[in-house]
Amino acid sequence: MAQKFNIRVTVNDVAFEKAVEPRLLLSDFLRHELGLTGTHVGCEHGVCGACTVLLNGEAVRSCLIFAVQANKQEITTVEGLAPDDENLHPLQEAFREAHGLQCGFCTPGFLISLIPFLEQNPNPTEAEVREALSGNLCRCTGYQNIVKAVMLACKSG
Repeated sequence: MAQKFNIRVTVNDVAFEKAVEPRLLLSDFLRHELGLTGTHVGCEHGVCGACTVLLNGEAVRSCLIFAVQANKQEITTVEGLAPDDENLHPLQEAFREAHGLQCGFCTPGFLISLIPFLEQNPNPTEAEVREALSGNLCRCTGYQNIVKAVMLACKSG
């Protein structure tokens, strides 16, 4: 039996303490230990961006980080973006309004990746948005409506 380590993390403003194996990926911890399945696992190599979460406010690939490395850290997943059960985050609302998703598999990673980008650059150009999106892969949309959604969020926010 593998040795386990106790970790304490705050995920979406809720504190958790769990014993985890040292090789458990953060993505698997979030999905299987906490039931937060909005963090998707695509490539498991950090290339696609589907597993992106915020770690202390910084966008990171949760498939490249062990859960033990997140000890005493704050994590935000896509489930933590909306302010409450009745309202969406403005970026989520813009994705819905501009049809910025099709199958939706990549959407959580895009949303999470864009949060720190828009905090640092609240009025980006289309070229800057496209550059910010370049680290996330989508196989359905061709990105046009994702760009429209980000631009819409900037106008309404």
